[in-house]
Amino acid sequence: MEKLAIGSSMPSFAMNDQNGNLVSNESLKGKKTVIYFYPKDNTPGCTAQACSIGENYEELLKLGIQVIGVSADDVKSHLKFTEKYNLPFPLLPDTDKTLIQLFGVWGEKKFMGKTYDGIHRTTFLFDENNILLERIDKPDTKNHASEIKKTYNL
Repeated sequence: MEKLAIGSSMPSFAMNDQNGNLVSNESLKGKKTVIYFYPKDNTPGCTAQACSIGENYEELLKLGIQVIGVSADDVKSHLKFTEKYNLPFPLLPDTDKTLIQLFGVWGEKKFMGKTYDGIHRTTFLFDENNILLERIDKPDTKNHASEIKKTYNL
């Protein structure tokens, strides 16, 4: 599956986050938007990535950047994850993989000699008009907030 290409419009979607708030492509217009896809709540790499963003979220907001995290975990898992690490940004529970498929981040993976299908950790950076400016295909989980700022040239 092809990942969303640079210059593409953000796919049309509307989903509730872990707190029941509606998030849609239309509601994200007007600010720079980062949508990052990660494999699983409460795993080492995903926790490092979420905490990097969470610890720097106020600064990102001041720079006009909003962040949305997406995985196939359910609402209950997302709530536990956000509460445990005090994450201040929305997480979308994409249990039916609709958004995951639209962004093209589902596919074959290999880990410890085993091949399986899963979410490819990928970050998409959009402008204020929901046009994809950049894609980070292999995010640095521990320094992801800095990586986002650098990619936006901020």
